[in-house]
Amino acid sequence: MYSSNLIGFILALVSSAFIGSSFIIKKKGLRRAGVNGPSASVGGYGYLLEPLWWIGMITMVVGEIANFVAYIYAPAVLVTPLGALSIIVSAVLAHFLLNEKLQRMGMLGCLLCIVGSTIIVLHAPEEMSVTSVEEIWELAIQPAFLLYTASVVAVALVLILYCAPRYGQTNILVYVGICSTIGSLTVMSIKAIGIAIELTLEGSNQAVYFQTWIFAMVAVTCIITQLNYLNMALDTFNTTVVSPIYYAMFTAFTILASAIMFKDYSGQSASSVASELCGFITVLSGTAVLHSTRDPDPPILTDLYTPLSPKVSWYIQGNGEVWKQKDEDGSSPSFITILRQDYFK
Repeated sequence: MYSSNLIGFILALVSSAFIGSSFIIKKKGLRRAGVNGPSASVGGYGYLLEPLWWIGMITMVVGEIANFVAYIYAPAVLVTPLGALSIIVSAVLAHFLLNEKLQRMGMLGCLLCIVGSTIIVLHAPEEMSVTSVEEIWELAIQPAFLLYTASVVAVALVLILYCAPRYGQTNILVYVGICSTIGSLTVMSIKAIGIAIELTLEGSNQAVYFQTWIFAMVAVTCIITQLNYLNMALDTFNTTVVSPIYYAMFTAFTILASAIMFKDYSGQSASSVASELCGFITVLSGTAVLHSTRDPDPPILTDLYTPLSPKVSWYIQGNGEVWKQKDEDGSSPSFITILRQDYFK
């Protein structure tokens, strides 16, 4: 493995460990905060006073910084797919710390993610050597990448202006498609900024070039758009469905954008490219399997009276008579039972 790729690989692993751990730490903080007041799921903000939640946030920030630096040393086709390892860290820690049991199929999903990540690392291309942000700008304005950027913007605008108002609440691909396509431009901009920072620290000031600030503005705009529609997707659809679809689409578009802009696969043999794609498909399969074994989140209670409402059981006897019984009744006759969770006014 190339030395720069090794640094990027290690940073990506550190990032996955911190980000995966942060989910668990924040969730424990949310549970503690929920004991003393309204939970976050019903609009409570008590978690902001919970130190454990802030530890989780700091852990996530450290992980994101490590991920940011990883893009400086390694190509996106190596760093981005390794983000799936954070799912493994989160699943394993949840098994031991949150009592969210990891099923056997979940273990198989973790194994697939590890095998796929190993294949990707072993066949990752060498990072292109860049000496100034102007070189990155030349890569960004080449016809092939300009065509890709124009296509992404056009697709995103159609999804935002036409599809989202009409189909956003029913079709998961609308919101996820927006944040995945825009996310690929986010990664390219972040990588350019990271390289500019690295060169500046080495003594070659890149802040004097207007291209650096254009990349910064593009990154901020894309990040805001991406997070907005990702939150809308998570708020509308089940997390266990959103996560694997978003991971697949975001990673695929990022690899495509990086291959076009930085020519990551230039000079690689067909077998190496095929191995890289097989590794990505393996990681994708493991992610889907792992998420399919997760228990769905409990439904949010929208009525304060619902927990106090009695559950009434209706028993239909053989003679056609109907008899009802509340939960508190001790007897349990062996009749056909139809359960009603509603309470009666």
